[in-house]
Amino acid sequence: MLLSNKRAIITGGSMGLGLTIAKAFVTEGASVLICARDSVQLQKAQDELKEMVGSNRQSIHAHICDVSEEDQVDQLFIRAEQVLGGLDILVNNAGVYGPKGATEQVDRGEWRRAIEVNLFGTFYSSQKAVAIFKQQKAGKIINLSGGGATAPLPYISAYSASKAAVVRLTETLSEEIKAFGIDINAVAPGALNTRLMDEVLKAGPEKVGESFYNSTIRQRESGGTALEKGAQLCVFLASEQSNGITGRLISAVWDSWDEFNNHREDIETTDIYTLRRIVPKDRGMDWETL
Repeated sequence: MLLSNKRAIITGGSMGLGLTIAKAFVTEGASVLICARDSVQLQKAQDELKEMVGSNRQSIHAHICDVSEEDQVDQLFIRAEQVLGGLDILVNNAGVYGPKGATEQVDRGEWRRAIEVNLFGTFYSSQKAVAIFKQQKAGKIINLSGGGATAPLPYISAYSASKAAVVRLTETLSEEIKAFGIDINAVAPGALNTRLMDEVLKAGPEKVGESFYNSTIRQRESGGTALEKGAQLCVFLASEQSNGITGRLISAVWDSWDEFNNHREDIETTDIYTLRRIVPKDRGMDWETL
C-alpha cells in the first residue's frame, strides 16, 4: 500500500484519466477528494470509488469546483481540511483542449478560457497546496502535461501553449520549494482515448489539420495508451519511493520511471527530463560563435 494514510486532491477526477488516478490511489490506500464541474458525473465517480473502499478506513469525497475560479479553489482546499483533515498530495489533472483551428481564426475568449483552466487552474491549486506543504515540510504535487508541451501542436495552440507553460511552472516551482521537502513533477500520460480524443474527431481535419486528425484516427483504432500507465506513474510520484525527484517532465510511456531509483544521482544532478533550448552544438554543429 504505497499511499497508506495519505490524503489527496485530484482535480478533474470524475472521469477519464483523473478517475483512473483516483482509483489507483484508493487501491494503494489513500483517501481522496475528487473535484470536477459536472455534479452528476462527479457523484457517479464518488459512488464508484466508495465501492472500492469497502470496510477500509479510507474516506472518499467529491466537491464541485471549476479550477479556473480562485474562490472555488479556495473552497476546495477548505473542504479538504474539513473532510480529509489535511493534505499530502495534489494532482492537477483538470484540463481542456480549448479552441481548434488556425490560431489567427480561433475565438479569443475560448483561447483565454483554455489558458485559465490548464495553466491558471494548476497555478491556483499549487499555490494553495504549497502553503500547506511548507508548514508540514512534506508534500507531493503532480501536474498533468501532454504532447503539446514537448512539440508544436498546430491548430490546437491554446492547449499546446498552456501545457508547455505548466511544465515550466513545474520546473520553476520545484526550485522554490525543494528545500521544504516538497516534490513537484509533470506527467505526460501518452495518447489517451478520452473525451479529448472525441473532441478532435468531432472537429474534423479542417479544424485540427489532416496530420493530427489521421493520427487520432489511428489512435482510436489501436486503443491508445492505457489510462493505467499514467495512473501508476502518478502513484510512484505521489509515494515516498520518489522522494527527491522533482522538477521533471516524465513520460508514462517512454521513460523507464520504474528504474529511477537506480539512477537517482543522474536525475537529481542533471537536466534529464526537463525542457531546454537546443543549440547547434547539441546537434553536432560548430558554426555558432561566442
